Amino acid sequence: MSKSDLSKAVQELQKGLLVVYPTDTLYALGADVFNEYAVKQVFTVKKRPFSVPLPVAVSDYEMLNDIAFVDKRAKSLADFFLPGPLTLILKKKNCVSDIVTSGSDNVAVRIPGNEIALELLSDFGPLTVTSANVHSEKTPGIIKDVKMQFKQGDIAVYLDYGQLESKPSTIVDVTSKNIKIVREGIISKDMILDVI
Repeated sequence: MSKSDLSKAVQELQKGLLVVYPTDTLYALGADVFNEYAVKQVFTVKKRPFSVPLPVAVSDYEMLNDIAFVDKRAKSLADFFLPGPLTLILKKKNCVSDIVTSGSDNVAVRIPGNEIALELLSDFGPLTVTSANVHSEKTPGIIKDVKMQFKQGDIAVYLDYGQLESKPSTIVDVTSKNIKIVREGIISKDMILDVI
């Protein structure tokens, strides 16, 4: 993958189009989280119900802090596990549209531990990080198979990072007094509790 591929992805995202990019788990479908039209397109091309919120990827702690409220517990988890396969559910800031969160006051955020993802996010800004597949279908590990799930023209750029196969990220809800493990992925519950 070349610098020009990344530049092209940034240009297409700026136009409100969608890209597929690699993360540390699987391929993700990315759109500008601040562009409501682009976010709606993610739901449409994935055939995802608008009632199922979209997670967001950011490049670093500063960008995370721009879109969500981060308390001491969330900062401890972010400092220890991110970038990496951890998704934090946090209270969103007003800059994040209700379309992204399906009307919820919370937003799921992660910093993927993948060099291409981090460069793309650093160059562009926060992106949706939902899996690159049709809703309820298996998420393919190679770009050729990802392309077969979408119609031609749905995705502006595919950033090919070879084969990606991994367990999904662990999701931790840090919005209430007691933290809740919503989904146990690569990072175990015990590892989370050790840090907290």
